[in-house]
Amino acid sequence: MKVSIVTPTFYRFKELPDYFNSIEKQEYLPFEIILVDGAPNEEIRSEEYINDYLTRSNLNIRYFRYGGGTAIQRNYGIDKAEGDLVLFLDDDVRIDENFISSIIDVFNKDTKGLIGGVTGYRKNVYFDMSKNKRWKLYKSLNFFTIYSPGKYDYKTGYPINNNGQPPFSGVREVDFMTTACTMYRNSILQQIQFDHFFIGFGVLEDAHLALKIKKEGYKLFQCGDAKAIELSSPSGRSSSRIVGERTAINYYYVFKDICKPLTLKMKFRFIIFQIFELFRAFIDVFRFRNKNTLNYLIGKGIGVSKVIFGKI
Repeated sequence: MKVSIVTPTFYRFKELPDYFNSIEKQEYLPFEIILVDGAPNEEIRSEEYINDYLTRSNLNIRYFRYGGGTAIQRNYGIDKAEGDLVLFLDDDVRIDENFISSIIDVFNKDTKGLIGGVTGYRKNVYFDMSKNKRWKLYKSLNFFTIYSPGKYDYKTGYPINNNGQPPFSGVREVDFMTTACTMYRNSILQQIQFDHFFIGFGVLEDAHLALKIKKEGYKLFQCGDAKAIELSSPSGRSSSRIVGERTAINYYYVFKDICKPLTLKMKFRFIIFQIFELFRAFIDVFRFRNKNTLNYLIGKGIGVSKVIFGKI
């Protein structure tokens, strides 16, 4: 099976050497690598590096310029992809040598074509939910109806953080997946792509895509043997104010789209949790006393207000 890697990038030229290095070491090499650069035309450092890298690499690298945010860039990459499978791989993620081969094994065993996508396991972001103060508080206040990592709470509109899954071997079924290191069947992505609601800056666009695919009857899995490290590069990030706003309105958009029609009880549960998160952001302003926490609080307040007053 041919694998097309699709990677959106934005002012991340410093990440590219290690990004390519981890791909070159794969037991199962990709058919092609599609890099979609969202930086303005005058920013040429990524393009210059790739042109130089092509002179000394056997990898099939296709470089494009297209903006609109990571979700829209990935859609552009999907349209260009020629492989049977599309691996969404962020430029700040480093995959183990058997990453691609481990996921290919999962697809090869699916003789009926029921599996729509398989995500890897980011081994450096795991946290113990039973010991995490925030998640212990969520559970004590009964905010959610489910607390299994990788599951979506269809009654509250909240994805349960996949990073709470302990290391494991084999596969387990999930409701949603990150786009940091996830592989989908290209045939499905030609029919179901990222929603244009997420143009500019995406929060939860990856979960929305996965939930839409799952809604069509496909199964989604996480492969514990396909390990990766996510570096979370600070380059090319949006402001904390935008992030704060999007953690309210994007979550509500996904909830409304996936679980429609929403009952009054479902809306109430969603808003109560968002108000609690707004209060938590308020406390953080006094705890950390920096501009980022203040901007996040302002953005969160704007986002929650838009949800309450039906502005999205």
